[in-house]
Amino acid sequence: MNKARRKMIDEVKEKLDEIRSMIETVRDEEQEAFDNMPEGLQDSERGEAMSDAIDALDSALDSCDEVEEQLNQAQE
Repeated sequence: MNKARRKMIDEVKEKLDEIRSMIETVRDEEQEAFDNMPEGLQDSERGEAMSDAIDALDSALDSCDEVEEQLNQAQE
């Protein structure tokens, strides 16, 4: 891989870091909101939806890690 394409991958990885940070912020805010709910509401439909959203955001973060690993392999 030439230097120009390696640089493009570096730019993608920088943007991926920004996206990861944004996802973490949303996940952390949702987790905090869930944690601050009364226990009875956490077990409600709304609480379960919030918990599902947190799980989905965690999965998205895992996917970001996988993408970064693949980009690193491409640069080798």
